[in-house]
Amino acid sequence: MFSRWLPVFPCLFLIAAASCLRAAEPPAPPNVIFILADDLGWADIGYHGSEIQTPHLDRLAAAGAKLEQYYVYPTCSPTRVALLSGRYPSRFGVFTPLASTTKMMGEDARLPQELRRLGYRTHISGKWHIGETPEHRPLHYGFDTTYGYLRGQIDPYTHRYKAGDHVTWHRNDTFVEEEGHVTDLITREAIRVVRESGDEPFFLYVAHHSPHYPLNEPPKWIAPYKKTIADPSRRHFAAAVTHLDDGVGQIIAALEASGKAENTLVIFSSDNGGQQRWIPSEKHYNGRYAPNPTLGNNLPLRGWKTDLYEGGIRVPAFVHWPGVIDSGRTIRVPTHICDWAATLIGLAGGEVDDSWNLDGIDIASLLTGREDDNAASPRTLYWRTKTGLAVREGDWKLITAAKGDKAELFHLGDDPYETKNLADDESERVAALREKLRAIRANDNPR
Repeated sequence: MFSRWLPVFPCLFLIAAASCLRAAEPPAPPNVIFILADDLGWADIGYHGSEIQTPHLDRLAAAGAKLEQYYVYPTCSPTRVALLSGRYPSRFGVFTPLASTTKMMGEDARLPQELRRLGYRTHISGKWHIGETPEHRPLHYGFDTTYGYLRGQIDPYTHRYKAGDHVTWHRNDTFVEEEGHVTDLITREAIRVVRESGDEPFFLYVAHHSPHYPLNEPPKWIAPYKKTIADPSRRHFAAAVTHLDDGVGQIIAALEASGKAENTLVIFSSDNGGQQRWIPSEKHYNGRYAPNPTLGNNLPLRGWKTDLYEGGIRVPAFVHWPGVIDSGRTIRVPTHICDWAATLIGLAGGEVDDSWNLDGIDIASLLTGREDDNAASPRTLYWRTKTGLAVREGDWKLITAAKGDKAELFHLGDDPYETKNLADDESERVAALREKLRAIRANDNPR
């Protein structure tokens, strides 16, 4: 009787082996949609208790993982350089918002360049702000299609840069004229990319204008706040955020309709902390805009956009990937805008070359829960602006002036809102962190 089954066993073995091989195959590289808000403060998103309505962002965050110690830079261009390069922007001499040129060249944009080499289609819709001259436009930095505006601070309807009638709106790096509100146009292009995506994985960078000044929102977005927000300036800011949120909802709806939502990683972040107020120059926007005495809200964090306090560099952020990132998670260990290059290249099946000298790390295991938050090794993070420097090592954070001896030391574990300067009590630690700053700074601006 047993002998009758002998010929069957090899077949069963082969079937089982084939099944195991299929199970061992790596998952398909995910599509990636990276959504970057502009000047969205810590308390400007619904899930942080804001009075601003962001139902689509709240829903995505609840179904994914919130990054509650996520760091960027205190102004826009440095954050964008860090995202695309995986390096501290000071490595390229970028400390503040950029104008027409930069020392960051196309080959330095490791994230889009490497994703494209790995078979991705790469797209940007929205704000570039890493240079405007032809050699510094996004087609030279690894993007297959480009759309939006090259300079920052544009008028939402004319799409002109703040200084006069400076044209900066473009498609595929060529200037064009289009009608419509900037938020709607950026959303529409992102939806087009999603709908027209083929079999290749795609990387879509959606860099919104909102809620950056100047604010000029359609009445339908302002109306819901007439009874809940008394300050007209803050009301218009809230309208801009909710308008952006609606655009995110439209993009996700298009993604779900495409059948690609299950294998798409969505990342959301602000580029820096909220701005306290805006007093326009009469020369800007031809004098069309009144002052905004109240804009963003970073409470309970200390500081504003341009500051190295937490309010300037710690922002709302989350990740969403159905079936891969468990819903309802909160990740409280420090993560950084520089981390996305190494992380996304790894998820795409690539490897980081040591010669790239990336400052970010691969946080995929942290996002997916393979690495426990409590097991993550303490990190050293670094910031540099025109006027100051900061380093965080573990829970200790040192802020110093770019020139002079002024120093502030905080223990973020005990004092996350930076209320007590411990520099006088911890002179040896201050000296050690100053030395750490000098060592990291030595690799800045090599060109």
